[in-house]
Amino acid sequence: MEINDALTPLQWAEKGCRVLMATFEPEQLPPDRFHYHQGVFLSGMEQCWKATGNDDYYTYIKRWVDSLILPDGSIRKYNSYELDDIQPGVLLFNLYEQTGDERYTKALHTLVPLIKDWKTNASGGFWHKEKYPNQMWLDGLYMAGPIAVQYGHTFNKSEYFDLMAFQAILMEKHTKDPVTGLLYHGWDESKEAVWADKKTGLAPEFWGRAVGWYPVALLEMFDYLPNDHKDKPKLVAILQDLLKVLPKFQDEKSGLWYQVLDKGDLPDNWLENSCTSLFVYAIAKAVRMGYLDPSYMKYAWKGYQGVIDTLKLDENGHVIIGNICIGTGIGDYAHYIARPTSENDLHGAGGFILMCVEMSKAEPHHN
Repeated sequence: MEINDALTPLQWAEKGCRVLMATFEPEQLPPDRFHYHQGVFLSGMEQCWKATGNDDYYTYIKRWVDSLILPDGSIRKYNSYELDDIQPGVLLFNLYEQTGDERYTKALHTLVPLIKDWKTNASGGFWHKEKYPNQMWLDGLYMAGPIAVQYGHTFNKSEYFDLMAFQAILMEKHTKDPVTGLLYHGWDESKEAVWADKKTGLAPEFWGRAVGWYPVALLEMFDYLPNDHKDKPKLVAILQDLLKVLPKFQDEKSGLWYQVLDKGDLPDNWLENSCTSLFVYAIAKAVRMGYLDPSYMKYAWKGYQGVIDTLKLDENGHVIIGNICIGTGIGDYAHYIARPTSENDLHGAGGFILMCVEMSKAEPHHN
C-alpha cells in the first residue's frame, strides 16, 4: 500500500506500536523471559503513552510486565548474569508510580543491586555476560545505565550514579578510535576473545546499532543523573564528541547510516534502520536538552525521513519497518554484513518508536 507522507512523527510512533500490538498479545512477546527486546520496544511504547495519553499502551505494557513479575515481586524468568535481562526493569518505575504496587519495587530491588556484584574485568568494567569474560560491549551501557541511574534517583542511592558514570567513561576511554571519533563495538581487556585485537583487545569494527545504544544510554542516564554530579561534564563532552562525528558517516543520498558505519564505500555494506533511528533519537534529544547545537537537527530530520522512506504498509494498513539487523555478537566486517535483516523486530521497532516520539517534540521541520 502507498505510504501517506502526511503522517506526523507521533502518528508514525503509534503505527509502530499498533503493528506489534496486532501481532502479539503482550504475554506472547518474544522471547519468553524478561529481556531487552521487549524492554526497548515497550520503552518506546511508554514514551508514546506519555505523549498521547492513550491508555491502550499503558495496559499493554502492564500486561507484559505482570506476566513475568509474580505476586511476591520475584521475576518468573530471566538470566541474572546478562546485562540484557536487567534493562526491561526500567518499565517498573512508571508502573509503581501509577499503581503503588510494591511488587514493582521488589522486582527493582532484586534486579538493580545485582550490578553491584557484577563480574568485572581488571579495570572494573562490567562483563557483558557471564559467558563473555572480561568483555565490555557498548550495548551494555544501555542495558544497565538508565535503569541504575533512575534507581539511584528514585531510592536515593547515589552510589549508582558513580558506578554507571565510571562504566560509561571507562567504555569510551577504551573503545574510542582517535581517527574517526567512533566507538568500536567492544573491548576485551584480557585480549582472549576470538575477535579481540591482540595488542588493544578491541573489536574490529564500528557496528551501527551498538554505537547507537551508547549515546541513547547517556541521554537516558542524564534524565536522572544530578546536574552537579562530578562526572557530568565529562559525560556531556563524550556525548557531544560522538554525536558531532556521526553526520560524517550519514549516507548523503538516503539520509541513513550503514551497518558498518565507516565503510559505506564498500559495495556489500548496507543501510540499516535501527542504528539510524537511534542516532536520530540521540541527536534530537541532545538538541532538545541543550547538549547539541540546533543546527544538528538537519541531520536528524534527514535521517528520520530516510527511515520513513523505507517503510511499507501491509494489506491491513499496518506499517512494515524493514532493514533491521537481527541481534549479533561481535565479529569482523564479513560477520556484520552477513547478518540477516528482519521486519518489525522488537528492538528495531523500539528504536523507531523512540525516534518518532522524540521527533514529535522537535521544532517543525521546514525544508
